[in-house]
Amino acid sequence: MKKKRISILGSTGSIGVNALKAVQNLNGQFYIKYISGFNNYNLLVEQAVKYKPEFVIASDDNYAKVIKLLNGVPVKILSGEEGLKQACQDKDVDIVVNSIVGSFGLKPTVFAAEKGKKICLANKESLVMAGSYIKKLCRKTGSQIVPIDSEHSAMLQALNGENRKDLEKIILTASGGPFRTTKGSLRNVSVKEALNHPNWDMGKKITIDSATLMNKGFELIEAVHLFDVSPDKIEVVVHPESIIHSMMQFADGSVIAQLGLPDMMLPIQYALTYPERAKLDVPRLDLARIGKFTFHKPDRKKFMALKLAETAARENGTLPVVLNTVNEIMVYKFLEGKIRFTDIVKNVEKEMYLHRNVKSPTINGIFELSNELWRKFK
Repeated sequence: MKKKRISILGSTGSIGVNALKAVQNLNGQFYIKYISGFNNYNLLVEQAVKYKPEFVIASDDNYAKVIKLLNGVPVKILSGEEGLKQACQDKDVDIVVNSIVGSFGLKPTVFAAEKGKKICLANKESLVMAGSYIKKLCRKTGSQIVPIDSEHSAMLQALNGENRKDLEKIILTASGGPFRTTKGSLRNVSVKEALNHPNWDMGKKITIDSATLMNKGFELIEAVHLFDVSPDKIEVVVHPESIIHSMMQFADGSVIAQLGLPDMMLPIQYALTYPERAKLDVPRLDLARIGKFTFHKPDRKKFMALKLAETAARENGTLPVVLNTVNEIMVYKFLEGKIRFTDIVKNVEKEMYLHRNVKSPTINGIFELSNELWRKFK
């Protein structure tokens, strides 16, 4: 069997690290042609030595450092956007894993979709900012998007063998984040408290998004585009155990769920091998030990991000670009200690209110709006 060639973008992040492990676990099914990293250039170099890709893509700022550290290692070194474009559009590449964090990950998704690649997508911002455009592009080129997020992977698995016309409702589960049971105002919570997620080990940006529940809002928008459903047919339910990763309800009342321990290796490997499965040596679910599952509705007064995301999903157009970009900017400002935790969502709400929505933006219009917002808050 011919090995499939793969590009792993964002290989130094938590998803990328596990994607490399998944490729290794699949024992020769894949050949790693490209890896890319941003700030963690030391890990990028370690990965290049260990996994021996043909190409390493460094950020422009770290290009010279990576060249120096990889001196003598038989690998070609690329940089920046042009390097990412080559990794996505190389005619020999079969699969692109996009685990880049933030709005910077949108262009690689577009690059890969333009050439009809299978895209294993962990970059939420791609579908949040430009879901309608990317879907049209995929239909034109034959590109396939397979989600890596545990929630959307669960939805995909629950739909196996089902007629999508019978889908009545998506039940999107949420852990509730670190402040699920916190009483009173969240105004004075610290960065350390916000990064203390009870169930998942993730990067800082997505962990803060989980603390505000903006991450769940993004996942709602992603589900709208991935499964062609109205946002009104998606119900968010808090499930603190994080064992049921999402559920699909059908026209006859049946509800099909996908269960598993909170470990990203499963959805990552499933995305790589989809629609097939492969053996994975991870701890198995022990239902008797867990004992019970609990569910409740999210506190929408405390977590206004959900309402904002639902509004953006219904309106579509450029409003989701504002939602995503301003949130990203504010998360980094919070991590730098420049604003309070509650200011993240307040500023998103303010900018969405001021924005004049463009219903059918071009992809260049989406990029321009995002860049304009970054300049505004610089």
